[in-house]
Amino acid sequence: MTGKIRIIGGRWRGRKLSVPERPGLRPTGDRVRETLFNWLQSEIVGARCLDLFAGSGALGLEAASRGASRVVMVEHDRVLADSLRQAQQWPGGEVIDVRHGDALCWLKSTGETFDIVFVDPPFGAGLQARALAALVEYGVLADGGRVYVEQGFDENVANLEHFEPVRDKRLGKVRARLLGHLPSRPL
Repeated sequence: MTGKIRIIGGRWRGRKLSVPERPGLRPTGDRVRETLFNWLQSEIVGARCLDLFAGSGALGLEAASRGASRVVMVEHDRVLADSLRQAQQWPGGEVIDVRHGDALCWLKSTGETFDIVFVDPPFGAGLQARALAALVEYGVLADGGRVYVEQGFDENVANLEHFEPVRDKRLGKVRARLLGHLPSRPL
């Protein structure tokens, strides 16, 4: 069986992508995406974006649709990664780069920096905190970069010492957080 996600803004507004149903897949809902991209509206055009734990690709595709210059989508599930490649055929889809693999391992080896990183792993696995730590450790976030973290409302995400809260909102059972990267401090 497959489901569909719908792009809600930008040049691909209204376009749908077929997404295979997979255990634990939880696409970011329209209301949460609308809130997030309202927060990012002045920063998304021309931004280099990374969608870790891409899943359905809702966040990365929305970023590409709204004018990001590069969107890397990392997904561990090969079936989902293959389905995300459909969007590379859309007009303007050349900005999308889909990578199949473990998101945390990929961070270690990428060598790229990104202006905006979307961290939306399965809830309850502690992956948000590990991803934030890896972004700092491997220097993946550009100076002045932003990180969006999506989590269950009752989850606590540690490893925020390198980040400052920019926005924080509860939408149903989801907590949406936008974090700014604090500059490195001399020892």
